[in-house]
Amino acid sequence: MSEVTTTPDATTAKRKEKCENCTKQCNKKNTEEEASAPLQEKHEANGEVNGGSQLLLSACLSCDGCVSEEESLKISQQNLEQINRVLALNKKCDVAEHKVLVVSLCPQSLPFFAVKFDLDIAEATRKLCSFLKGLGVQHVFDTTVAAGFSILESQREFVQRYRRRHHDSQALPMFTSSCPGWIRYAERVLGSVVTPHICTARSPQQIMGRLVKDFITKQQKTSAEKVYHVVVAPCFDKKLEAVYHMMENSKASVAELDSIPLDHVLGEVGDAGPMRYEGRTSEGFLEHVFKHAAKELFGLDVHEITNRDFQEVTLERDGETLLQFAAVYGFRNIQTLVQRIKKGRVPYQLVEVLSCPGGCLGGRGQAEGEVGGRPDKALVQQMEEAYISLPVCLPEVNPALHTLYQDWLGGQGSTQANAALHTQYRDLSTTQLPHMQ
Repeated sequence: MSEVTTTPDATTAKRKEKCENCTKQCNKKNTEEEASAPLQEKHEANGEVNGGSQLLLSACLSCDGCVSEEESLKISQQNLEQINRVLALNKKCDVAEHKVLVVSLCPQSLPFFAVKFDLDIAEATRKLCSFLKGLGVQHVFDTTVAAGFSILESQREFVQRYRRRHHDSQALPMFTSSCPGWIRYAERVLGSVVTPHICTARSPQQIMGRLVKDFITKQQKTSAEKVYHVVVAPCFDKKLEAVYHMMENSKASVAELDSIPLDHVLGEVGDAGPMRYEGRTSEGFLEHVFKHAAKELFGLDVHEITNRDFQEVTLERDGETLLQFAAVYGFRNIQTLVQRIKKGRVPYQLVEVLSCPGGCLGGRGQAEGEVGGRPDKALVQQMEEAYISLPVCLPEVNPALHTLYQDWLGGQGSTQANAALHTQYRDLSTTQLPHMQ
C-alpha cells in the first residue's frame, strides 16, 4: 500500500475531488435502484450486481473526505517498515526492552498464501508460521477463536432482540457488526436510523486485540505495552478499525491493534491445522445465527443451507414464515438495502452486511487484480475452493471458547464478558432517514 505526502492545499483539493466523485456515483446508483431492486441476483455470485463501474465501499469511506488527518497518520504507520523496525530493535536492544511480537492470522487470508504458493492450506499455514517465527515473531495465533466469541454473542443477542420485538421498535432487524467498512458507513452516512439496530457484539478483530493484550499478557506475565500485535487480514478497512473511536475509547492503556494488516506478503508462513466456520467466504454469521435461532426459538433443526449464491434465507413451518434473513455483500447491494431502509421496508429479522463483494475472501488487501483495481475473479475462485476445503467447526462445541469464557471473562453473560465482547455504535451522520418499521 503506497503512502502519499501532500500539502494542505493539495489535500483539500484531493478531498473535494473524491467527495464529488463519490457523491456522483452514489446519487446515480440511488436513482437507478430507487424502484426497489431485489437483493437476490442468482447469476452473480454473492450478490454483486452486474454492469457499470464499481464503487467499492472501502474506497468510498477511505477517501480524505471521511478519514481525518489524524486517522490518515495512524493508518500510514501501519506498514511493513514499522514491523521491520520493531524486529530490528529487538535484535539490538536489551532483552528487558524487547517487544513481544504477536501475529494473528485471519482464516480468510490463508487461502491467498495457499493459492500463491500452490500449497494446501494446512501446509501454507505451517510454512507461514515457520517464516514468521524465523523473523522473530514470538507467537502466531488464529483469529478463529475470536470469531467464535463474536458469533456466540451475536446469536445470543439476536434471540434476546427477537423476544422483545413487540415492545422495542429498535430490536429488529439486527444488522451484523463484523465488517468495519459497513460499520463506518452506517455510523457516518446512515446514522441513528441504523445504529440502534447494529449488533453490539464486537468484531473478531476487536476481540482478538483484547484477547492478546489482556488474557494472553497475563498468562505470559508481561504488560500490554510490551506487546506488538499484527493481524494478517484480507481487507484494508481493518486498518480503519484499528484507529476507530471504539478502540481509542476503551480502557486499554494502548491501542489494541498496533499494525493491521501486512501490506504485502513477505514470503511463506504457518503451524497446525486451520479450521473455518460455516460461511463460504467469511465467518458465516448469517448461517450460525439462523441455525441457532431456529433451534432456540422454534425447536427446529436446520442442518444445511444449500444455495451457495443465496441472498435470502427463510425458515417456514406449516406454511408460516418464522424467520427471514438476508446477506448483503458489496456496496451496490448495500445501496439497495439503503433504499429499503429509506422506505421503511426491511422485511428481515437479520441482515449480514459485508462491504466487500463476495465476502471477506474478496477483500482488496488480497483479491485486487494488477490492472484497474478490480477483483481478480480467477484468484477469488481459487481462494474460495481452498477455503471451503477447511473442516467446519462450531463455536458452540469449541472447548477453548468455554474455557476462555470462564478463565478470562468469568462466564458467558457476566459483566466482564459484556464489557469485553460488546460495544455501542454512534450516530456520526448529519442526514436523518425515516425509521424502519
